[in-house]
Amino acid sequence: MTVIMLKYKVMDDCYYAEMAVCLSCVPERTPTLLVKHSCWLYPYHPVPPLLLLVLRTTLLCPPLHLLILQVMQGEKPWALISEVGGEHGYLEELADILQQHFRTVCYSELLLHRELYGPRIQALFIWKFCPLPDRSLLMSLPALKVISSGGVGVDHLDLTFINSLGVKVTNTPHVVSDATADMAMALLLSSARKILEGDIRCHRISVAPETTKIPQRLMGFEVTGSTLGIIGMGEIGYKIAQRSRGFDMKILYHNRTRRAVEEEREVEACYCESLDDLLRMSDFVIVAVNLNSDTTGLIGWREMSLMKPTATLVNISRGLVVEQDALVKALQTGTIHAAALDVTHPEPLPRDHPLLSLPNVLITPHLGINTYTTARRMVQRMLDNAQAVINGLSIPDEVKLK
Repeated sequence: MTVIMLKYKVMDDCYYAEMAVCLSCVPERTPTLLVKHSCWLYPYHPVPPLLLLVLRTTLLCPPLHLLILQVMQGEKPWALISEVGGEHGYLEELADILQQHFRTVCYSELLLHRELYGPRIQALFIWKFCPLPDRSLLMSLPALKVISSGGVGVDHLDLTFINSLGVKVTNTPHVVSDATADMAMALLLSSARKILEGDIRCHRISVAPETTKIPQRLMGFEVTGSTLGIIGMGEIGYKIAQRSRGFDMKILYHNRTRRAVEEEREVEACYCESLDDLLRMSDFVIVAVNLNSDTTGLIGWREMSLMKPTATLVNISRGLVVEQDALVKALQTGTIHAAALDVTHPEPLPRDHPLLSLPNVLITPHLGINTYTTARRMVQRMLDNAQAVINGLSIPDEVKLK
C-alpha cells in the first residue's frame, strides 16, 4: 500500500487529498491507481471511499489537473507547527527538515479544521514560543505524544500539566550554546564601544548626511583587560568565558555548583561563592542563568547598587531574571553605566516603556540563537527528539520535572 498526496484543481479552487492506493502497471505503461481510502484535507469535502483513477505517463487526468506532490511508503506521523514564513514561522528550508519525516499542519489550519486534524497530531513543534501550548490547545490533541521545543528554556511550558497528559517534553540545550555566547559578546562589545547605543550611535553618525565632524563624546570603555562577571556558568556561560579569554579579560563566575578545577584553569576563571562579591568587582556582568523560581528577580535594585557606576549589565537569559523597574532606576540615576539586553519582559516591550527611551540601553529582540547554522541544528534536534518519542527510543533531550 502506498500513500499519495494529490493536489487537484477544479476551475479556480485548489483541493488536497490523501489517498491510500494499490499501484499496478498495465502493458501500455499506464499506472492504475485504485483508491482504497480517501481523506480530503482542505477544504473539507466528502468523496466516495472507492475511486478508480487512470494516470497516463504524459497526462495526469487533464480535467482535474492532478499533480502528485508526495509519494511515500506507509504513513508519516502528523505534527503541528506554527507556520511556514511569517513573523513566527519557519524558513522554508527549516520546515522542509520536518516535512521530510512528518505530515505538518500549520496552527491556522488546525483552527479551521480542529476536529479533522486534532486527533491525528502526535507531535507539537514549538518554534520561537509558537504555537502557545495552552490547555485548550493540548486538550484538542488527544493523540499528542511529544512537545518538541526549540531552545533551552522551558519556562513557557506548564510541565506539570503536560506530563499529566502523558506527553513528553524535549528541548535543544546543546546546539544553541555557541550562537548565544557569541550574542553575549556582541552585546558587550557594542555597548562598551557605543556602536548602537542611544543618541550617540556610531553607525548613525557615520552615515548621517549632516555629519561633518566626529564628536568627541564617542568615548567607550576598554574591554581588553577588564573584569567580566558571569552569573550562571553552565554550557553557555562557559563558552562566554572561553571567548572572553581572547580579550585578556579577568573572569569571575557565580554558579549553584562550582566547576571542576580543570575547567576553571582552562579559561582562567575564579569562582565567587558570593554573588555580591562578583557584582562589586566586575566591569561587565553577563547574566546567563535559566529562569526558574530561584532566578526570577535575581538581579534587583540591591544587586545593581553593588555594581560599579561604570559597569555594564548584559542579559541573555530571560527578562524576568532582572527587575526591569529597578534597572530603569539604576540607569537613570547612574548607579550603573549601561545595559545591553537580548531579553525583556514582555517581548517586545510596550512602545512607551521607559527602557526604550534611555540613551544608555541597547536592546535586541531575542536574537541569541538567530543564525542559519544554529537554526538548522535546532530544527534537526527537535526532529530527532520527536522521532525518538514516537518510535519508543531513547530520548536525547527529555525535560523532566525536578
